[in-house]
Amino acid sequence: MLWVKAFHIVFIASWFAGLFYLPRIFVNLAMVPEGSIAERERLLLMARKLLRFTTIIAVPAILLGLWLWLGYGIGRGQGWMHAKLLVVLLVVGYHHACLVMLRKIERGQSRRSHVWFRWFNEIPVFMLLAAVLLVVVKPF
Repeated sequence: MLWVKAFHIVFIASWFAGLFYLPRIFVNLAMVPEGSIAERERLLLMARKLLRFTTIIAVPAILLGLWLWLGYGIGRGQGWMHAKLLVVLLVVGYHHACLVMLRKIERGQSRRSHVWFRWFNEIPVFMLLAAVLLVVVKPF
């Protein structure tokens, strides 16, 4: 079980690293001046590759978490685990929102400012904090 838990932590950390950085690329995309096609294309390429990597990393992170929960019974029937599963669903939703935003940016349909993306970039920090506190403290 400790091996599964260790790999789960590594994949979660990697997933969140991508979720921390991808909206930062969105900030830079929102700041690209009109006519800077090469800069925009380079940032879009970086965003696409990071989203692909982050999505691939999310899969084993989630599967290993399910293994711990269903296979080893960690947190089964406990309130903190139900809250953590809600946080996981929010993280998946945030990940999907990043995909949708990238598609809009690619099509030139995003009207969000760099300031908005800076605030959006803070959301995964709070989700990670919530998940870690729920798992470590087990408040209920």
